[in-house]
This record gives sequence, structure tokens and C-alpha cells, in this order.
Amino acid sequence: MKGLSKKWIVGVDLGGTTTKLAFVTMDGEIIYKWEIETDNSNEGQNITVNIARAIDKKLQLLNMTREKLVGIGMGAPGPVDYKTGIVLNVVNLGWKDNYPLKDSLEAETLLPAAVENDANCAALGEMWKGAGNGAKDLVCVTLGTGVGGGVIASGNIVQGINGAAGEIGHITVIPFGGAPCNCGKTGCLETVASATGIVRLAMVELKLGKSTGELSEMFTCNGRITAKDVFDSARNGDEIPNKVIADVSFHLGFTLASIANTLNPEKIVLGGGVSKAGAILLDSVNENFAKFAFSAVRESTKITLATLGNDAGVLGAAWLIKNQENN
Repeated sequence: MKGLSKKWIVGVDLGGTTTKLAFVTMDGEIIYKWEIETDNSNEGQNITVNIARAIDKKLQLLNMTREKLVGIGMGAPGPVDYKTGIVLNVVNLGWKDNYPLKDSLEAETLLPAAVENDANCAALGEMWKGAGNGAKDLVCVTLGTGVGGGVIASGNIVQGINGAAGEIGHITVIPFGGAPCNCGKTGCLETVASATGIVRLAMVELKLGKSTGELSEMFTCNGRITAKDVFDSARNGDEIPNKVIADVSFHLGFTLASIANTLNPEKIVLGGGVSKAGAILLDSVNENFAKFAFSAVRESTKITLATLGNDAGVLGAAWLIKNQENN
């Protein structure tokens, strides 16, 4: 690997169950990547300790020392105050509100640290080495168990006054009678465009008892369905899943058009597990986007699928340090 002769950045993508780590060059080449379990016990106090230990073990394995590393960047769930590296609030990690993650990382790893929201890091990763392809104005929407978002303007993440900018999943799309969201509101985009939301919409239709199609048979046989089942059966012409996808695509396309009308990004990048559905989702989203986007925006903003997969977060986290080094 050419990158063995270069300095490395540690990129970290912190999740509720697993933490992804990577050694990344200043050019964005991933030298080595791996995962560790996220230990949420003891109010999350073991998280940064375990990350530091994992880094030391991998350096030893590769016959490298700490001098090889220029810093550590991390993407963490929840709103983050980028300047201070404080995570304002987060669930499932054991931390109390206003947790000083940057200080804890620096104390345990003895490296300069930078911390950002995980969806923002995914957006930065796609901008740097993925579907963004160098675009400096883009919006990244992650369609997974929930819906995350990151907004980049002139090459920099838009963080807002307290790090909560880009919460695209919590834009209200059904103002009256929408399903409850984990954020405490109802009718958020996350309740219809996430994998969880897609399954919920399909279950509502199936429980009406009007379908005897492929998706209904899957549910009868397995007692459950997944978002992938919805898309697979839709491709085979099943009526109910196609109705669900039409509903999802309407709300997603309308929301993306509203965002684009406000920001006029060069690209909107769709990532996460749901985006793997490909054309059956993207084509329909594009149709709805075209209906609601201002003409100049419709002509200049392109919706595309993410290309980095699980590497987006660690690359975006590494970019945080690269950007600091360059400024």
C-alpha cells in the first residue's frame, strides 16, 4: 500500500452497538479498517477507553507507533457542538447530556481530536471520496433504521447554533395524524422514509386484509417483513408494496425539493440501507422532486445514490482532522 509511508488519521464512526475505526491517509486512502463492540456500560465511560486500546493494538499489529498518527476524528450520534466537541444529547450510549467527548478522546488517545454528528460525517465522506465527487454544495440523506441528514455549503458542514442543523429526518411531512417518531413529535419524514417507516406503512396496508399478493404471503409465512421485502415484492408487480413505495417517494421527493429550493445544492446524495433499493426508489423520488422543485433548481440539482457504504462515516471523520491540518 502506498499509504504506508504517509501520516495517518484515525477515523471513527461511533454506533450504539458497534464502533467502526480506520487508519486513513491525508489523501483519503483507507489503510486498515475494523470494528469493535460499543460498551455502553458505566454511563458510557468505557467507550473512549476501548477506542484508545483498539488503536494501540492495531498499531502494534502493523508495527507502527503513535508518531504515525496526526489526530482522531469521530462521528457520534446526536447533535454535537463542533467547537467544543460536546455531545449535547444522545440515546443508547449511556452518556448524560452535554458529554465532553472531544476532551475524553484526547485524554485517552493523546491525539488531537475533532467530533461531529455521524450523519454530517457521512456527508463529508461522500463529498470527499464518494458520490459528491468534489461538489462543495450538497445534501446527504441517510435512509436507514432512521433518517439522518447532513448539509454542506461551500465545502463546510452547516452546523447551526447548537449543532442540530441537518435533522432532515425530523422535518414534519404529515402535520395531522402522523405516526409517532422517536424524537417525540409525530409525522416526521423518518416515520415514512426510514426502513422502520416503510415496514410500518406496509403493515398498515396488510392489516387491512385486502391483499393476497407476494408481500402478504411473506408476512404469513415469516410473521414479519423487512423493507427489502417491500422493494423485492414491488419489483414483481405486487400492488400493496408499490402503493407503499409511491407514498414514501412522494414524501421524500417533496421534502428534498423543498430543501433544494432553499439551498440549491449541486447534489443530493441518498445513502443508508434503504437507498440500496436502487432505481425502483430513485426513479420515483426523482419524479416527485421534479414536480415540486423550482425550475432552476430542478435543472441544477442532481439526486444520486451514495457510493461509500459503511466507509462514509470513517472517511468523513478523518476529513475533520485533514481540514484542521489544512487551515
